[in-house]
Amino acid sequence: MKVAAIALNAFREAVRDRILYAILVFALVMLAGSTILVTISVGGEEKIIKDLGLACISIFGTLIAVFLGIGLVSKEIEKRTIYSVISKPIHRYQFILGKYLGLVLTLLANVALMALGLIGLAYLWEGTVSPRLVLAILFIFLELMLVTALALLFSTFSSPTLSAIFTLCLFVAGHLTADLRLFAARFGGVLSKAAIEPLYFLLPNLSRLNLKDQAVHSLGIDGGTTILSFLYAIFYIAALVLAAMAIFHQRDFQ
Repeated sequence: MKVAAIALNAFREAVRDRILYAILVFALVMLAGSTILVTISVGGEEKIIKDLGLACISIFGTLIAVFLGIGLVSKEIEKRTIYSVISKPIHRYQFILGKYLGLVLTLLANVALMALGLIGLAYLWEGTVSPRLVLAILFIFLELMLVTALALLFSTFSSPTLSAIFTLCLFVAGHLTADLRLFAARFGGVLSKAAIEPLYFLLPNLSRLNLKDQAVHSLGIDGGTTILSFLYAIFYIAALVLAAMAIFHQRDFQ
């Protein structure tokens, strides 16, 4: 019950954030604007809508996850509400878990709104809703949950500015780890391979959660690989949240 109360409170605070509305409105405008490109294109209109729509959900969802996640602890410290929170009969891990679930709930509401806009546009052009498109959106949401967990982790020991930089850097690196590993295997030497290999397994491999090409170009999706990617993301998120709990538990707010 305590975790649920903290989560709902975090959700209400996030909903009142003006930055959230600005990003969401801009994302919806970009989605609607994709129809303009469709009108001047020749063929492949539905692919353009899906491609731009999924990109908008991913990019603006990431911005929402980062800007909300980095203020997890810093806002509480600035408002000095953290002292009243830790003095109450609430475990610190409950505070962190509740905050994270509240941010995930906020993300869910925003992604659902953007997804409805994209699915509606796709339906207008194709007359049907592709299951691949829905699955790609679900995996984008899973990726955003992971990005939120990263922002949460950094917010427990760093400033908002550094937390944003660290999170965005890992977001970019997470999409490049597989390519860097492949490049090192083909063209790199022994040292580069030795350096890249640990990073490949340590950094989040976000390319595993990218199903945009399958949704846009109607490519086949391997069920086994998809399930493994889902489990990979869930375990990685759990590890990040547990690490955030451990760090926050050791912090001294006296």
